[in-house]
Amino acid sequence: MPSDASQQGDRGIEAAKTPLLIFVDADACPVKEEVYKVARRHGCGVRVVSNSFIRTPADVQLVFVEAGPDVADDWIVEHMRPADIVITNDVPLAARTLKAGSMALGATGKPFTASSIGAALAHRDLSEHLRSIGQMTSGPGAFSQADRSRFLSALDTMVTKAKALRGV
Repeated sequence: MPSDASQQGDRGIEAAKTPLLIFVDADACPVKEEVYKVARRHGCGVRVVSNSFIRTPADVQLVFVEAGPDVADDWIVEHMRPADIVITNDVPLAARTLKAGSMALGATGKPFTASSIGAALAHRDLSEHLRSIGQMTSGPGAFSQADRSRFLSALDTMVTKAKALRGV
């Protein structure tokens, strides 16, 4: 049986031969239109992963998955390749994405990185614990035009970096 390292190496070789893909964890994602715009400009494929119908343009693949915890996340992780990009606000999915050698970007334009993911996971776990014991925690602020603009810029930068890593 091949080791995880050899499988990762095989996925890396395969990834270099195929176009860059952007995966969208579609539940409550406010920046789908921005993803489509950047993907078209750079010639990237887009996979919108959801457990319900979402209207997508003809050049975007909608992937239906069963409802359930982490079903969409599991599908994304199984299908992404090194240097692909995952758009998500789900911190555990971002951690899995980074571990697999792909890139993750939040809807507000904040990239998840190897140096920031530990703190993001700890913050998520602390907030979850506080909610479970009845403490009120504030959720994310309202999504703003500045967030949308920052996202567009960050995604464009991330796609350029991913294409360079792929040699595209």
